[in-house]
Amino acid sequence: MTLFETEKGKQYRIKGLYVDPGITRRLQALGLNDGTVITVLNRKHQGALIIQVRGTRLALGKYISSGIEVSEEGEGTR
Repeated sequence: MTLFETEKGKQYRIKGLYVDPGITRRLQALGLNDGTVITVLNRKHQGALIIQVRGTRLALGKYISSGIEVSEEGEGTR
């Protein structure tokens, strides 16, 4: 599933980043790497998400969140 399809208040593990290379590098610099656990804090209108990653809150738009593949934490894939 993509980060855009996630639910508020749940934790997810990043499986892959499938956006433009420049955006991918920036997200990785912010700590969004394969295997990183994130928490979805809030969902805004028009598809924007507020997430927490390693103690930092980030806002991501629909385009970026649709290009981040995640699995629900606790599904057994680590």
